[in-house]
Amino acid sequence: MLTRLAWLALEVKYLDPARSFYAGTLALPVLEEHAHEATFAAGETALVLRRPTAVPRGGLHTHFACSIPAAEYDAWWDRLSAEGYELEEVRFGETRSLYCYDPDGNCVELGESTVDGPGIDGVFEVALEVESLERAEAYYRALGFEPVDRGETRRRVRLGGPVALELWEPQLGIADARGGVHVDLGFETDDLERVEAALEGRSRSLERRQGELIARDGDGHHLTVRLGDSSE
Repeated sequence: MLTRLAWLALEVKYLDPARSFYAGTLALPVLEEHAHEATFAAGETALVLRRPTAVPRGGLHTHFACSIPAAEYDAWWDRLSAEGYELEEVRFGETRSLYCYDPDGNCVELGESTVDGPGIDGVFEVALEVESLERAEAYYRALGFEPVDRGETRRRVRLGGPVALELWEPQLGIADARGGVHVDLGFETDDLERVEAALEGRSRSLERRQGELIARDGDGHHLTVRLGDSSE
């Protein structure tokens, strides 16, 4: 149903230090810049930094994970460590992830992957803070996400889809990361009518514009779903 994560937006207090982190430290190419917003390419996903002047604002204290080539992992660790970032490493089977924080308190994970690179080549996970795990899981399962892992000691569930969604009731995760609040996510779909039927009656608000749907889930996360290029 949903075919691609098109964008992830983050709220920033000041655009200049956030831009320096993502364009300089993380070496993401700049796609667009405006007075209160800057957009970067993280593989096929756009990462938007937004100093809020309207709604949607972008997410606060969002944990998200980016793919990097496995062969680059040690170089990323050495460079970020040398620049003074406090890093934490976690192994998931045979793969490693490092965790650091941006100037606005978002927890950025760089995970070993089979992507081509060079550098960051995609966003593979976003963590959302939710009030009710059951309600949030039902909402995203209606959009085609499926549970792949559940917390044994914490109220959390990982859903697989075009991006992995970690749904967390309020808590601290790895590296003391928190799930994002009022996160702004953009998706593409090959069937907008099917998405609209799934969102109808489940969303806090739902608006249809030409070629896209704009919804808020029960926790105030902002979802925009549009037809993908192959569907237009």
